Amino acid sequence: MKTLAAVLVETGKPLVLAELEIPPLKPGQVLVEVAFSGACHTLVLEWRGFRGRDPYLPHCLGHEGTGIVVDVGPGVTKVKTGDRVILSWMKGSGADVGGTTYQWNGSNVSAGGVTTFSRYSVSSENRLTVIPKDIPMSEAALLGCSIPAAVGSVLNTAQPKPGQGMAVFGVGGIGLFAIAGASIVECRPIVAIDVRPERLALAKEMGATHLIRADEADPVKEINKITPGGIDFAVDATGRPQAMSQALECVRSQGGTAVIIGNARYGERMELDPWQLNLGKRLLGTWGGDNQPDRDFPRYCEYLRSGKLKVKPVLSKAYRLTEVNEALADLEKGRAIRPLIDLSLS
Repeated sequence: MKTLAAVLVETGKPLVLAELEIPPLKPGQVLVEVAFSGACHTLVLEWRGFRGRDPYLPHCLGHEGTGIVVDVGPGVTKVKTGDRVILSWMKGSGADVGGTTYQWNGSNVSAGGVTTFSRYSVSSENRLTVIPKDIPMSEAALLGCSIPAAVGSVLNTAQPKPGQGMAVFGVGGIGLFAIAGASIVECRPIVAIDVRPERLALAKEMGATHLIRADEADPVKEINKITPGGIDFAVDATGRPQAMSQALECVRSQGGTAVIIGNARYGERMELDPWQLNLGKRLLGTWGGDNQPDRDFPRYCEYLRSGKLKVKPVLSKAYRLTEVNEALADLEKGRAIRPLIDLSLS
């Protein structure tokens, strides 16, 4: 059996569409017919070669999506043929099988425990979560990365209480869902910081109470006008070291917390004033929102069902798999917030 897939052959060059030969399933592996795949800035960094040397070339890409289980390998009990599933890089329960090797014109093509830029994909059992029947597959695709990474950075990592303030630096796909997470917790105020007015308008729709144009004013000074003495929490979703430093600067002394979720380019460094830590502030990292998929993904599905999480404002137009390079370029240039690749489109 073969599948069409987008393969990264050389960093900095367009992905190549290839017909890959699907290997027999190993114990703990699952074959999924991919329905939708999301794309994020981490993939752009990988595609462009901004994450350092890539020792796995050529390899498949994509780490969030939805699909239908076609076949299961020996020992798989978490899912069965016909199940609608979320595909995610985040590890849940089940077998952790690791990578897969496809064949392409007699050569090996590597893949991790999950990939989604292909019509069919071999996935490790622990990267799959069953989707409730009433959740649209297109919306659930973002439950593979962007929603849990963003909402989890608020609920699991920062853990604010109702009435505490939250600032979010960068309101692209991750930042907008972090705003939504702060709104779910009933944070007040919720401050959105970005340079694009259209993104800030979306942030207001997602729950932001205050908007700051970072190219027109100093975000730290503006946040201190809104909450004198500093805000309780800040999340950086830009991946820019300067914004990371500002996230720490803008939180209050003695307990203020900054969470870094944005991915910087390989080799970039964040400048840190040690005095900020002497003031009793906390700087936290997060592993994709510190989620436990079996616990957290059903919770996020409920937020979708109830309308607490809005997905449509974040989704860009649907792209064909043959348009995957256009989708990544649109994301990189800011023309798309969260591209959605519809694998059913020819």
